[in-house]
Amino acid sequence: MKPFSRLLSAPPSASGRTRHDVPLSLTDAAITTLWAISGAIRRPATPPGRDHTLTLQIVERQVVARDQNVVALTLAAPDRRPLPPWHPGAHLDIHLPSGRIRQYSLCGEPGLRTCYRIAVRRIPDGGGGSIEVHDSLGVGATVTSSGPRNAFPLTVPGYGSPAQRLRFIAGGIGITPILPMLGLAERLGVDWSMIYAGRSEESIPFLHEVRRFGLRVRIRTDDVHGVPTAADLLGDCPDGVGVYTCGPAPMLTAIRSALAGRDDVELHFERFAAAPVVDGTTFTATVASTGATVTVGPDETLLSALRREQVAAPYSCQQGFCGTCRTRVTNGVVQHRDTLLTEPEQAAGMMLTCVSRAPEGGHLELDL
Repeated sequence: MKPFSRLLSAPPSASGRTRHDVPLSLTDAAITTLWAISGAIRRPATPPGRDHTLTLQIVERQVVARDQNVVALTLAAPDRRPLPPWHPGAHLDIHLPSGRIRQYSLCGEPGLRTCYRIAVRRIPDGGGGSIEVHDSLGVGATVTSSGPRNAFPLTVPGYGSPAQRLRFIAGGIGITPILPMLGLAERLGVDWSMIYAGRSEESIPFLHEVRRFGLRVRIRTDDVHGVPTAADLLGDCPDGVGVYTCGPAPMLTAIRSALAGRDDVELHFERFAAAPVVDGTTFTATVASTGATVTVGPDETLLSALRREQVAAPYSCQQGFCGTCRTRVTNGVVQHRDTLLTEPEQAAGMMLTCVSRAPEGGHLELDL
């Protein structure tokens, strides 16, 4: 079917040429113009997506562990406008000037809309993000973020949780997501207790802030009491307890093992490092840009194997929830072990190299 605008135009002459009739030509032009305008109205342009990027300026730096391995940064909008709200357990995806993306728990006051606070422990042999923060981000520097996200929310007894009391367990820098939880539990009158473990008092951050809660909190350091067992950390753990814990992987593993089979106890935890590979098998992957083939062992992730071979692969959380390591697979079968990618994304060949892998003996070709 011909477009309506052409059906309303001046009819051609017998020879096939357009008639040289001035009134008809003017009518034709007017109708065509009006139809074009109405078409634009009928097919409005798709509105641009909303930009959720926040620019944050560092307004204060403070050493919060006496050995100076942990620095707290207070961030605010450059124009000091109110920041998006957040709840205890939330974190920020921080885009560093180098292009690295790292997650840092919010450890300030949730009700304070003028600023955010994060704390970063210096890790000399890490991926470089903490060193960049410590060495390059002074007061006045800016970073960007997509705003607060929460993968470790606090559910309070009497406010959505069937638990009767709470037990908080923090190890070192693991205090950062838990610190705001303590304040909320205290304000709501919840029955709670906490144990805060670390190598020494000089190495654990925010000690003075934690001590303000008095006898509810017990400080336990390895140099005085030795490395704690799961029983030391959990203490009296009767039915109806909600346990919230964050810290080193061995600590979390011990707590999870001790609570295995305890259906009467809620366990909530957050990792600051990659979880150990479970039921992994050996496979290989080829990097398209170089043709190099990488062998991935049963106890390592594809991401760690790529980094081992110095392949420039993006990453951040290493736990399968941020999506920074999203990579296209041009050939091969993927065992998806994340909860982030949608079925269309998986069907399009996307994978997260930090957790997903190939079957035993399989081979993946990566668009890297």
